[in-house]
Amino acid sequence: MATVTTEGFRDILEIAYERRYSQYDINLEKPDLLVPRERSLTIRLVESGPAGGAILAARIAAQAGLDQVLSFDVGGTTAKLCLIDGARPQTSRQFEIARAARFVKGSGMPVRIPVIEMIEIGAGGGSIAGVDRLGRLTVGPKSAGSEPGPVAFGRGGTEPTVTDSDITLGYILPDTFAEGHIQIDPEASELALARVIGAKLDLDGVGAADGVSRIVDESMASAGRMHAVESGKDLGPRTMIAFGGNGPLHATRVARSAGVSRIVIPPNQGVGSAVGFLFAPVSFEIVRSRYSLLETMDIGSINTLLAQMIDEAKSVVAQGAGEAETQVQRSAFMRYNGQGHEIEIPLPDRDLTAADLGPLTTGFETEYAKQFSRPVPGMKIEILNWAVRVATPEAEAPPVQQTPKLRTIAPAAFRVITCDADGSTKRAAMVPREGLSPGDRVCGPALITEPQTTTLVSADFSAHGDAIGNLVLIRNQKGDV
Repeated sequence: MATVTTEGFRDILEIAYERRYSQYDINLEKPDLLVPRERSLTIRLVESGPAGGAILAARIAAQAGLDQVLSFDVGGTTAKLCLIDGARPQTSRQFEIARAARFVKGSGMPVRIPVIEMIEIGAGGGSIAGVDRLGRLTVGPKSAGSEPGPVAFGRGGTEPTVTDSDITLGYILPDTFAEGHIQIDPEASELALARVIGAKLDLDGVGAADGVSRIVDESMASAGRMHAVESGKDLGPRTMIAFGGNGPLHATRVARSAGVSRIVIPPNQGVGSAVGFLFAPVSFEIVRSRYSLLETMDIGSINTLLAQMIDEAKSVVAQGAGEAETQVQRSAFMRYNGQGHEIEIPLPDRDLTAADLGPLTTGFETEYAKQFSRPVPGMKIEILNWAVRVATPEAEAPPVQQTPKLRTIAPAAFRVITCDADGSTKRAAMVPREGLSPGDRVCGPALITEPQTTTLVSADFSAHGDAIGNLVLIRNQKGDV
């Protein structure tokens, strides 16, 4: 059991000190602390798993020379989307924990810590589908998890899931699923869909599966659009990097709905978050509050504060990085006097001087104009917080390699599937990913199989291998099916 508190309020852990009826008794024997101070740690890590996926997507963006990216991570329970620009994931200074409703913004306790900003919805392979009291088809957020799991797994599950829909639509191959370690029953999936959904909506099992797939994919696309709008950005010019066990299966329809025309599927996508952490630098960030008007701030005391923060952060990083080289970034959180939101402005990599006040003012007004169209002339600028980040250098991405000239290959095997683009039955090529060489192109519809997942190449997409092992899916310019 753990009590969650921010640093400023951690003294609630020592509340056992207080006995009001004897608070002036100098001989009072104080009881032991609820949590000894040496075991009391302020919040250090939140949502670490999904953050690893965003780090992976940023790494791939750097390797492939992609400037604007949408990270798309779908597992068994949730889908996580993150905007990445210039190979840097979007970050935030606030995160909600202990939400009363997991996917409802504002229902949790806000924690002021630096985090990778992403949007998460209850949509994954294990998300349960059904029909509500109004006769509407619903998917998630309730999940079957790994136990009992989808109906097809034969482990006691009775409610159809997104994975059951994918199986019924023909996207998951029973013979190769999990390299044969898990036996799946396609007939059980279709019967469950027909019983739970089809009987109420006058659909057969395949029709119910198509409806489930469309609902969950549109939910993920809507989440991406909303996240982009809230960030003042556009999804259209972005490349989607899809991973997780279910990301490659649902990427094309989500991309189509979101207006994205290019998708990258990395190797080892089923464990993408774990792979991402292999590229993460050892880093630590400290934020301290010290209010000051920019024009009258005590530069000497601020330099002393920043130096103390740097020493503290370096001591933490040294525990994980030893004597490795580190890089220091300083920043200030600034706003116009009386406003409620701050903008982070980088500071020079040295002690501040009076000569820096002008550039800091210009830097703030420039960034303010980017976000709010224009600055506010004559308004005083104030600083609330100061931040220091110490990190080991990030591993440099190798130079971008050119993909060889594309050549369309002739698949040797085919399978009948329900096309996600128009709902019709189509003959899809079956291609093992390990058999694709750089430049090999497969035209959709196709299923590119591998032990960790299957990539669905819709009828309006083509797929090819690039020079560094990624699958690249590109939508036909006319969107022809």
